[in-house]
Amino acid sequence: MIDYLRNLFTFEDLRRRLLYTLLMFAIYRLGSHIPIPGIDVQALEDFFRSLQGTLFNLYDIFSGGNLSRMTVFALGVMPYISASIMMQLLTVAIPELHRLAKEEGEYGRYKINEYTKYLTLFVAFVQSVGIALWLQNQTSPRGFPVVPEGGFLFVFVAVLTLVSGTMFLVWIGERITEKGIGNGMSLLIFAGIVARFPNAVVNLVERLRTGDLTPFAVAGAVIMVIAVIIGIVYIHEAERRIPVQYPRRVVGRQEFRGGSTYLPIKINPAGVIPIIFAQSILIIPSSVLAFIQHPIAQLLHDAFNPTSVLYNFLYVVFIVFFTYFYTAVLINPVEVADNLRRGGAFVPGVRPGLETQRFLEQVINRLVFVGAIFLSVVAIIPLFISLWLNVPFYFGGTTALIVVGVALDTLKQVEANILTKKFKGMIRRRVAR
Repeated sequence: MIDYLRNLFTFEDLRRRLLYTLLMFAIYRLGSHIPIPGIDVQALEDFFRSLQGTLFNLYDIFSGGNLSRMTVFALGVMPYISASIMMQLLTVAIPELHRLAKEEGEYGRYKINEYTKYLTLFVAFVQSVGIALWLQNQTSPRGFPVVPEGGFLFVFVAVLTLVSGTMFLVWIGERITEKGIGNGMSLLIFAGIVARFPNAVVNLVERLRTGDLTPFAVAGAVIMVIAVIIGIVYIHEAERRIPVQYPRRVVGRQEFRGGSTYLPIKINPAGVIPIIFAQSILIIPSSVLAFIQHPIAQLLHDAFNPTSVLYNFLYVVFIVFFTYFYTAVLINPVEVADNLRRGGAFVPGVRPGLETQRFLEQVINRLVFVGAIFLSVVAIIPLFISLWLNVPFYFGGTTALIVVGVALDTLKQVEANILTKKFKGMIRRRVAR
């Protein structure tokens, strides 16, 4: 670990990227303490305290506590995540968008990203209008209004502030991806979750001190978290290595020596994306229903409580769906089989072409099934264990999946950069000799 940190600070480019990422995190955390105008902060705090254990509390975790404080970053990057889901579904459904994404190269990716931002603007606008209209009708448990002076002016300023905050976070995420380390959007969600760890630990210790929690419950929660982290790391790193054979070939006067290698396919190629996508989808109906003052709407809203059967059933369904969907986006068996055939490579015992494609589809489907079941179990089981042990809802499998998954992906990117720098240095030294 010491050598790893030394290498990280040795290379100037990596050091600059790390400092840039930390600077963006600092700006993000600074904005997380600036509330939108017109809010009674104390009444807001009392009001959200009464919503503990609901879906709003889960959304607040992903926003880094910005929602409960109603800061300029209250919406977080979830509108962008929702817009990305919609764009990926539209890319599959609309031939023109599919052609733009697959055949236009850099220009196509630029246009898809541009459309995603427009869609993010729309989603953020709808959510901010709903939140503003909803907030001005809420009161704290002690009877104080959350918005002392509501009306058009408050709604206008709140919507403008929340939408601007979301778009600014999208800009920060893109800058981190381009000039920092790791995936910017995932790291912003990671930073928001980790930022609440100290308060969560303090609350846990305080409840243990006052007797609300027993030492047995705390020990059980710690064991659960450790077991979940070990399982996440194991599945995240596990892969099926399909052997690939390259025959000896002669092209013109050049001879290519044959050899063997392998095609690595992870058990969970989609990583934490299915979890984030599933949460984004489930937040939408609950958020919309909360703004509708009707008995049926309120009944449906209560049915979307994170501890309800309906919520957890849909949660598992969406996790499985997005695991298969995102894996299909990342790995195309047709293209892989075609590339192997063009390169003269083959899987031992499997004919090149269509049979290789079917073999890869079979292997990928089996692996993705295991990965989807694992994600579902890790996302659901810790919640019920925490309810059984009466530990805070914050210590769930969802947050552990996101934190560990993003951390591992970021570390791999850093390691790849370090190896690249070392390799380039070796080449320069050999050339200088």
